[in-house]
Amino acid sequence: MWLNPEEVLLKNALKLWVTERSNDFFLLQRRRGHGEPTGRITGLLVGALDTVLDSNARVSPFRVLLQVPGSQISWVIASGAAVEEVSKHWDWLVHNLLHSLSVFENKEDVASFVKGKVRGLIAEEVGGRQAAQEDEPDKFREALLKFELHFGLPSSEKLVTYYSCCCWKGRVPRQGFLYLSINHAAFYSFLLGKEVKLVIPWAEVTRLERVSTGLMTEAVRINTRRRQREFSMFLNPDEAFGVIGQLADIALRRLLDSEGLEIDRVLQQPARITKRILEEQALREYVLALFRLPRDERLHEVASCSMWTPHARCHTAGTLYTTDGYLCFSGREEGSCILLIPLSEVLSVEKAESTSLLPNPVIVSVRTKKAFQLIELQDRDQLVENLNSRLRALQWKRSMFRSRRDGKRSVSSPTPYYTFYYDTGPSDEEEIEEQVLRNTVNSEALMTAFHQNQPGANGNQSTEQEKERLWEDHFTEFGRGVHMFRTDKIQRLVAMGIPESLRGELWMTLSDASSELEAHQGYYSSMVQRSMGHSSLATDEIERDLHRSLPDHPAFQNPTGIAALRRVLTAYAHRNPKIGYCQSMNILASVLLLYAKEEEAFWLLVAVCERMLPDYYNRRVIGAQVDQSVFEQLIRERLPELAEHVPDLSTLSSVSLSWFLTLFLSVLPFHSAVCVVDCFFFHGIKAIFQLGLAALEANAAQLSASTDDGQALMILTGFLDQVGSEESSSSPPPAAETSSSSSSSSDVPAVRNTNISDLINESYEKFGDLTVRQIERLRCRHRIQVLQAHEDTTKDNALRVVTPDVSMSPENLADVYDLFKTEHFISLYWGDSSSAAAAEAAAWRHGDSGRSYVERQYRLDRPQFKSLYGLLAPWPGDSNQHADTLANRTFTLLDQHRHSLVTFREFAGWLDTLYCEELNEKIRLLYRLHIPPALTESEDEPSLMKSPLMSSNRPLCVHLPAGVEGEQTDYQEQLKQMLKDLVTEREPDVEKPLPLMNQRQFIQFCKTLYSMFHGAPEENELFQAIATVTSLVLQIGEAGHRGPGSGSEVAAAAEDAGGEWTVSYAQILASLLTEQALVNFFEEPVDLCLKVAAAKVKQYHQRAGLLSLQQGSR
Repeated sequence: MWLNPEEVLLKNALKLWVTERSNDFFLLQRRRGHGEPTGRITGLLVGALDTVLDSNARVSPFRVLLQVPGSQISWVIASGAAVEEVSKHWDWLVHNLLHSLSVFENKEDVASFVKGKVRGLIAEEVGGRQAAQEDEPDKFREALLKFELHFGLPSSEKLVTYYSCCCWKGRVPRQGFLYLSINHAAFYSFLLGKEVKLVIPWAEVTRLERVSTGLMTEAVRINTRRRQREFSMFLNPDEAFGVIGQLADIALRRLLDSEGLEIDRVLQQPARITKRILEEQALREYVLALFRLPRDERLHEVASCSMWTPHARCHTAGTLYTTDGYLCFSGREEGSCILLIPLSEVLSVEKAESTSLLPNPVIVSVRTKKAFQLIELQDRDQLVENLNSRLRALQWKRSMFRSRRDGKRSVSSPTPYYTFYYDTGPSDEEEIEEQVLRNTVNSEALMTAFHQNQPGANGNQSTEQEKERLWEDHFTEFGRGVHMFRTDKIQRLVAMGIPESLRGELWMTLSDASSELEAHQGYYSSMVQRSMGHSSLATDEIERDLHRSLPDHPAFQNPTGIAALRRVLTAYAHRNPKIGYCQSMNILASVLLLYAKEEEAFWLLVAVCERMLPDYYNRRVIGAQVDQSVFEQLIRERLPELAEHVPDLSTLSSVSLSWFLTLFLSVLPFHSAVCVVDCFFFHGIKAIFQLGLAALEANAAQLSASTDDGQALMILTGFLDQVGSEESSSSPPPAAETSSSSSSSSDVPAVRNTNISDLINESYEKFGDLTVRQIERLRCRHRIQVLQAHEDTTKDNALRVVTPDVSMSPENLADVYDLFKTEHFISLYWGDSSSAAAAEAAAWRHGDSGRSYVERQYRLDRPQFKSLYGLLAPWPGDSNQHADTLANRTFTLLDQHRHSLVTFREFAGWLDTLYCEELNEKIRLLYRLHIPPALTESEDEPSLMKSPLMSSNRPLCVHLPAGVEGEQTDYQEQLKQMLKDLVTEREPDVEKPLPLMNQRQFIQFCKTLYSMFHGAPEENELFQAIATVTSLVLQIGEAGHRGPGSGSEVAAAAEDAGGEWTVSYAQILASLLTEQALVNFFEEPVDLCLKVAAAKVKQYHQRAGLLSLQQGSR
């Protein structure tokens, strides 16, 4: 490749280069040790030196130098990894530049002219290509060429970045390069004449770890199902580990669960992924999690600045993040000072006069007649311009929406928006009243109507009033509404428990659900209208769980509360069918309805399910399982003594699953659990992690001494049951009453009452250093493990279903499944976008109703099946065209449902027949491949078998063995006897007889046999045997065609076929059994294990080459 000219002071320093070609102006040189006979000590040493040097010092083995006569300075202008590559550049220089250089009188002009020409070639080559997007295009171009040369993957396998590092093999490090692409991690090393190549698909990665040992400092361990690899000596280990984790996470989400997990639009297009995109995406994920923003928000600007904080009477340093719809500020210490300003609340963004005390100030005015001051903004002008542009677009959008909404209101009926009536037909007054109640949206929180029935509600008025006073003072100092400053002080107030009169308002404020409600006026009412009356799997599940939602609360012992819960859950299922409804959503929605108006409760549920707990409530609760895995690691790190005594943390993880899914609502007393929900809306999922760790630490001694899982469960359940709150302090919980009576019969010691506020404050003090950034990084790593665990379950289910139907060993079946799955992934890696989308859509099997996903099931289309057919077919053959024809027929035969897809069960059954079944089943399969539906009428292939020599109107010449030439054989009598025998023969294993085969189909059958035998060791004997069988079957068919009056079943079937020449499967099988060579060929065992092992080696490169050709032809 062409290089930006670099000076070389010593053309042959240390004799490291050997000149291959030269002229007056150019030298083509080879690195010593390359292209020489192996074993020379100088070559080995130079190769080792090249490998050990870092990425900046390494050089390609071939280069072209520009030299000016009489000068000691030369310039490297081209390099290459192979002599063919650099020879092209040499030829171009000789034919296009060499003759022109002689006209220059000044030799310096020669150098300037050539260097300018080379830079022009580079610009032309780089323009529009991936390397131009990188920070160092020249080095990236060199790495890209080496990646393509070393690994031979298609051009669509985009290289993202690369690192110089060591790969450890036992105690031996091998210095080389780790190339990270969108689908693979690939390592290449050349050390002391030994070449090492490793290709690790991200789809096979099961775990990523950072390990430290005596030999390896800060190594990255990549685990797959078969082995593990360690890479160390990175220049920047944190960056390398982060990029590896991101690429593995993105690939697995895209390959294993694209239908369930939310993934950014940019990441859905692998060709657009670059290292810069990954860095931006990591920052975006952090900002979305820190401020709990909608998942579709795009991050625009990130600027260091200081904001005036009135409560502190000073400017607070931090970072400003701007997105599509928000201005977000965070102090330097995460959580110390957070401000969220929706653009919908902003009136103007203006620049103020800059002074020495207030450099580059910006004033942001909001609708509540408040203003926020930002200073020390570097690119102030551009930032203000961008913000005002987005603000104008948002204001225009709101005005258009308002005008449309006003237009609809002017023509609508005067019925309030929150009441819906449906055409119920003739009914009595009670039914009409019930229908109105069912479809009338509540305008107040349920707690206002059912508050007085709660125990302890009337005994804590003074406490509630004191809390309200504290909050009013806080509002005066820190502001009220969504753009309230969130500091440590509000954390202490939230830990005390939000007063009931303010709970709904503050939940809406802290989650920013209020902005969503204001931006979507009338949306909930339209969702209720659309969803009510529609039946689906989600609505059936909702109806089943309605009366299980807080059944002890009077609000849900009443039709009013049940109807409101039904509307909220059904409307959300209609809004987000990908989630629909998941168990535990009913418990959460019930609590939201108690403290918020119905429409507010709906938007709070949207905030929780889509922003604050992403991927929690999809069909496989992946998000909750990821956080369980993160929780286990936090236990090991934060509670090492407990982890040491309880090495298997899966029990604690399974117990804590409900803590995360229901936010402790299902395990704590009601008033205590609501305080946890308060903390959740303020801190997000971090509050649940902290509280979970605090609960385990409080019981660490008892859990360490527990002897079984049941006892550990009782310890935690007993502890959580007695956690009280100030509201419930006047009436002890039932658990506290019953524990004393049962203590004598239980090994679990009695527990003292714990106040929820004390437990929350303790969790802040001991685990408050846990940050959102740490949680997001851990989620990225542990999502890999959870997705792969689901993939293992899918594989186990598929094998369990198929195993009873096949005879191959479980190990071989598992290996075949891996080949089958890899073929699917290869299409996703390198196929065109339409075929990749079709392959991924085919991998999801729907339920009978078609409304919900049941399980992941890999299926192959025709090109994918043909690829595996060529790798696994047991019989040799000389005709690629005929093998392709057989593969097409086999696919058509296996595609029983005519979906143009083959399942693993069908594929395994076909392979089992070829390798493990008896001879008659193999012949039966071949027979079926040559009759409809496998053989179509439109299939018209040229065949030698259609020549007149093969017609059935005269006997064939059969070469008899030596010594029996004189014997006369009465073929007519033999054929009659065979027909009589076949009449009495039955096929016990076949429920439905196979159709007869006509002459054209039989000729195709013979052609297949000839193709199969070519290349076999006993090729001549097999050809002789098939000639004998062919003549015999042709005469059997001729006899049946001429004499149908014998009364046989075959003759009767021939009559039904209109007197056409036909033979049956039984006739062909009987004829083949007469030749021992054919019997030996079909009964000879073939080692499936060796075939699968060879297929694994060939699969990648075979498909990669084919797809590369397809891409090149487009």
